[in-house]
Amino acid sequence: MTARVLVVDDILANVKLLEARLQAEYFEVLSAHSGQEALDVLARERVDVVLLDVMMPGMDGFEACRRIKSNIATHHIPVVMVTALDQPADKVQGLESGADDFLTKPVDDIALITRVKNLARLKMLNDEMIMRASTGKEMGIPDDGAFAKALSGRSGRVLVVDDHPRSAARLLEVLSKTNDAFAERDPQAALIKLAESNFDLLVVSLSLQGADGLRLCSQVRSLERTRHLPIIILVEPGDEARLLRGLDMGVNDYLMRPIDRHELLARVKTQIKRKRHSDFLRHRLAETVEMSITDALTGLQNRRYMESHLKTLVADSLRTGRHLSMLVADIDHFKAVNDTYGHDVGDMVLKEFSVRLKRNTRGIDLACRLGGEEFVIIMPDTDIARAYQVGERLRATVASENFTIPGGKTIRVTASVGISTLEVAEDTPETVFKRADLALYAAKKRGRNRVSADAA
Repeated sequence: MTARVLVVDDILANVKLLEARLQAEYFEVLSAHSGQEALDVLARERVDVVLLDVMMPGMDGFEACRRIKSNIATHHIPVVMVTALDQPADKVQGLESGADDFLTKPVDDIALITRVKNLARLKMLNDEMIMRASTGKEMGIPDDGAFAKALSGRSGRVLVVDDHPRSAARLLEVLSKTNDAFAERDPQAALIKLAESNFDLLVVSLSLQGADGLRLCSQVRSLERTRHLPIIILVEPGDEARLLRGLDMGVNDYLMRPIDRHELLARVKTQIKRKRHSDFLRHRLAETVEMSITDALTGLQNRRYMESHLKTLVADSLRTGRHLSMLVADIDHFKAVNDTYGHDVGDMVLKEFSVRLKRNTRGIDLACRLGGEEFVIIMPDTDIARAYQVGERLRATVASENFTIPGGKTIRVTASVGISTLEVAEDTPETVFKRADLALYAAKKRGRNRVSADAA
């Protein structure tokens, strides 16, 4: 993923150091050398994360953070306080000023990239939530309060897996002040508890005596019910190899022992908020006036909603410079399915195709049925190369396993896919869709069961 990061520090060498580290991970970096300059940059530029030094002359980092968080135009931008001061009072003051996280100088590379990625994803989810809510409002969909609840910082349900009694007790003491926190010694018992009850966050110690904490993380990521559950791991100093393995498998964040209570609370709050944002995106539209925006057969969004939301996405992408891609898929020879087996079997194929389509979408993507056997996925923050990968994965998912029909029979189904992306400032929803549709036609012309990103 990419994001725009504002680095704020009055010492030029510090700015250059953070800039180099972030650019090595392909983040776009802006800089400011005072609190007021940072506010000026935020007033005119789109920023996803702010790295804010505490000790600056004039307006210090705490005051700059308070002003960012008190401004309705910037309060949703995540702020990371960067400081050489490692005193609890400084972190308390940072939390009170609205900081979302902390980094202590000298800044560790793993910590820097992990924190920025986490908060950039949270910002992206937040932006998408606001956009979806705006689209729904324009279409006359009533608000049932779910949007406000998702944005709120209310407490969550946290499960701690730690088989060291004193360590678990200390964690529960801190977490229970703002959350419903529970502890479990045995990873398998924890897995059962996660499957049976709703939790907002899992905290796993990698210092378990009788089990492998990373194996538990892997199992949580592989189960449908817990796949989207945020995970924070607790790591011993010097255990960077296992930390990197955890991050590679999808762990969301980490804390180094000994655990600082203020950092623990800040990161728990971020992950719970991120989960609620993600849940909102996955479930919001399905819970509201489904008949007006949902295809009754497949449960996907219908053409009416797609056209309305695409306008919003194109306008936002042109304004911010973010990528936006579209995928149009068509089931090959679908008329033959209806003619041979009947329309009831055809409907079953459409439903199963929709299930496989949804498996290839993220929470921020929009999957739609245009009508008949034609489907669309709109992919924000996705360039043409990534969109092509999604199209190829969808094509392979459809073709790799036959579709089951009544009578214990199966039939082979394939799909052709066309890809397009937002290219120029003059692009409109119609031009983007037209290019995807022409690319789909090209895929069919070349023999079907293939992906095309051009109209040749």
